[in-house]
Amino acid sequence: MKATIEIDATPQEMRELLGLPEVQGLQKEAMEKIRDKMLAGIESNDMSELMKLYMPMPEQMSAVEGLQKTMWDAMTKSMATPSKSTTGK
Repeated sequence: MKATIEIDATPQEMRELLGLPEVQGLQKEAMEKIRDKMLAGIESNDMSELMKLYMPMPEQMSAVEGLQKTMWDAMTKSMATPSKSTTGK
């Protein structure tokens, strides 16, 4: 047996029917805070403040730089060491 049910409802009505929480107020508040921070960065003409929203923190960057240095050192060390197979007779 196959049954098909068609429900004609708006998204808001479906959220209420399924008992989902009302989050529109929370979303609106979050978007207003993000907007205020972005406008404050633009109005002050301080690009570093504006870029803080999009770029990682300096502590995170130092970890990445440490990994890059380790990888670079390992690569240069392996290139500087003569291979045993290239030595003479």
